[in-house]
Amino acid sequence: MPPEPLHVVAPEGIDDPARPSGGNHYDRRLVDELRGLDRQVHVHEAPGAWPDPSPPDVHGLGTLLDELPDQATLLVDGLVASAVPDLLARRATRLRLFVLVHLPLGVLSASRRPAEAALLARVAGVVATSGWTRAWLHEHYDLPEERVHVAVPGTDAAGLVAGSRDGGALLCVGAVTPTKGQDVLVEALTSLADLPWRCTLVGSLEVDPGFAERLCEQLAAAGLADRVTLAGVRTGPDLDATYAAADLLVLPSRAETYGMVLTEALARGLPAVAARTGGTPESLGRTADGRVPGLFVPPGDADALAAALRSWLTDSALRTCLRATARVRRGSLPAWSATARAVARALEAR
Repeated sequence: MPPEPLHVVAPEGIDDPARPSGGNHYDRRLVDELRGLDRQVHVHEAPGAWPDPSPPDVHGLGTLLDELPDQATLLVDGLVASAVPDLLARRATRLRLFVLVHLPLGVLSASRRPAEAALLARVAGVVATSGWTRAWLHEHYDLPEERVHVAVPGTDAAGLVAGSRDGGALLCVGAVTPTKGQDVLVEALTSLADLPWRCTLVGSLEVDPGFAERLCEQLAAAGLADRVTLAGVRTGPDLDATYAAADLLVLPSRAETYGMVLTEALARGLPAVAARTGGTPESLGRTADGRVPGLFVPPGDADALAAALRSWLTDSALRTCLRATARVRRGSLPAWSATARAVARALEAR
């Protein structure tokens, strides 16, 4: 007997190339892979600026949910679900409701925790995109770990990067926001002016325009405007070419539940310097013999980040070692088909 149809509610713009995000990419690849498993999947985009929707956005979502048949299986992106916990909770009996948690809103806002915790305790099940997220939900919301199913992001295949001799092409990928920590990176780079490097920041400048403007001012004040490129959004072949020209991925985030850009880099044999926060140790991972394909620094610590980058830029043996380790780790990255199978098992759990 084929599985029952699945309804997926995702934030508006899941396929918008101007608004790429790890969450959008995960949702789209998950849907495609579930369909590849012969599951009927209906995608519903929820208009609005989630997780801060307007009243009409909330009303529209309620109407959408009320039009679904009784006991329909529904997987709602947590960016939507946790923004309107009461609306979802009122429908948790009529629908088989699952929440896909990329980043618990309570990680960034303690005021959201009580309502988010209450919602996740009521739904049929929770899918978390990392083991770290499951542990966080257990610790902070007292959710039994057996009710939270982990489905880590898969990885798209990519060609190996060549890398340059001096390792000076630095790359940071992520929307330009305080959470992603590009200001910490710029502060670190300020103390490395004596070394040869260039840095490309790929990511939307429109998510937090005020922060992006302050970052430009920070670059100008540090005299780095000619060495750091704010490239904006890049996708598809343009993003592939940007990765191909890089030597090192830098992820200075203040918070990450997984860090899909780390596995994107590893898929190309590219090592990383990353903030040790949330699920980044999980995504960067280790080789079978325990080697790490990069360096970790504390989140928000510009001095530690500068020291790690200086080590990378000045130690050719370190570069050789990390590049070799990244190529080995590349062979053990998770596949999107495994992600879909993990979610399918979660949806069948009773």
